[in-house]
Amino acid sequence: MKAYARQPLLGCLAVCASLLVANPYAFALDRSAAEGIWKAVVPPTPMHGEFANEDPVGLAAGKHIKTDCSMNWHDEDGKLYCFTTGTSLVFFQEAPKSYLRAAHAFFDFDRPRAR
Repeated sequence: MKAYARQPLLGCLAVCASLLVANPYAFALDRSAAEGIWKAVVPPTPMHGEFANEDPVGLAAGKHIKTDCSMNWHDEDGKLYCFTTGTSLVFFQEAPKSYLRAAHAFFDFDRPRAR
């Protein structure tokens, strides 16, 4: 490599090295949020939704899935329904009446026992 081409390259490397030495954490990963950016905020006080805080989409599929109500939806009647994931909520919003009908049928048939 020619001397006139080497000098800008060395200058650039010197600037990059000085920036890295000045702030070594500039390229560090933030591992403080282990659950990821898509986790909804858990409410500070417990919320009480229909179906004993179980996911209506899970109930419609015949499964009991407990939720923390971080994903929820209010019916026009004022009832609160809790969901495990945003995907579950999106599916529910496509046909809420049919999901609620199936969820009620399964929940009434196989109501969880109090612990």
